[in-house]
Amino acid sequence: MTDFLKQAQELFPYTQAMRRDFHIHPELGFNEIRTGGIVAKELEALGIEVTKGVGKTGVVGFLEGSKPGPTILLRFDMDALPITEETDAEYASENAGVMHACGHDGHTAIGLTVAKILNQSKDSLAGNIKFCFQPSEEGTNGEDVGGALMMIRDGVMEGPTVEKTLSLHVWNDKPIGWIHVAKGPVMAGAELFIIKLTGKGGHGAGPETTIDPVVCAAQIVTALQTIVSRNIEPLKPAVVSATSIHSGTAFNIIPQTAEIWGTIRTFDHEVRKRVLERFEQIVRGTAAAMNCEVEITIQQVTAPVINNEEVAASVFASAQALFPKTEIASNSYLTMGAEDMGYMQEKADGCYFFIGSANAEKNLNYNHHHPKFDFDEQALINGVALMASAATDLLK
Repeated sequence: MTDFLKQAQELFPYTQAMRRDFHIHPELGFNEIRTGGIVAKELEALGIEVTKGVGKTGVVGFLEGSKPGPTILLRFDMDALPITEETDAEYASENAGVMHACGHDGHTAIGLTVAKILNQSKDSLAGNIKFCFQPSEEGTNGEDVGGALMMIRDGVMEGPTVEKTLSLHVWNDKPIGWIHVAKGPVMAGAELFIIKLTGKGGHGAGPETTIDPVVCAAQIVTALQTIVSRNIEPLKPAVVSATSIHSGTAFNIIPQTAEIWGTIRTFDHEVRKRVLERFEQIVRGTAAAMNCEVEITIQQVTAPVINNEEVAASVFASAQALFPKTEIASNSYLTMGAEDMGYMQEKADGCYFFIGSANAEKNLNYNHHHPKFDFDEQALINGVALMASAATDLLK
């Protein structure tokens, strides 16, 4: 029986070195040229079949087992964020205004290490592994879709057909050693919205001659808060957040237009349908009452991540066997954060699991997307070991 934890510990210097290299040289979504190039080079050095440019800058490695069986996909995201790093770490970002503030550098390093481990045991694999290194998980970055959908368009789930998926996230909301594997929803589906209001501008001293889009925007933002509080069952999570209002150019001018930006987060398809219905009614009804013209743009960013019961049970069993002294969390830990892995899990049953990575004693407990975000690199060992073990067990 393969000791995946021991192998992950032995390969930790490699994992850490790769993670730090990616951290020093972060790249935004669909610009992961250097990162993707290193990934491809490392996979090719193992003799793994590599396809580049899947989803623009994505990389796919294909490992064929010696025995027939299903094809499973392991997804690792590569992109960084437009944030100026403030960690003062020796491996801090050298790309101005760009930072790995979510842990994707760790995910990519985990993926390469898992490829090393599974490649060593390919003669015993009953099936195939697709190592999917995905670009642009954090957003569309100027494209019409994000990285997961872009890779799906380019056929990552086909040739051969992917039957199961596995993915993970180092998680700074929880301490090092914490591991969560659960069935059902784990991350929310997300929409972004833009509401454009058009009124009639004029002098601030003569509001009666105008149609004020700012007042209309204020009424809409307030009214939108009633969707979750008065239209959705309290035990079913949902979020409607207006996060930005743009309007006006001077203190004495009532502007012609106003824009409201924001996000909607849901887990349940019926809840999502109800939220979108009420959103449309409230926005259009309020705009009509205030005599403003309105344009509404709603774009789905990702579907919710919903873990398949069978796949989650397999990963949970792998985690228990790998970490017998650790209580593996299996309660339905939900986060309203979104993850476009949901699109791949709509195509093939999968499990998305979390690896605790915070360490308060080392001051490594800032939240994801914070300028001082960093994590305890020992979490990389747990991530490598569980992903390699879960993939092997799933093929069995």
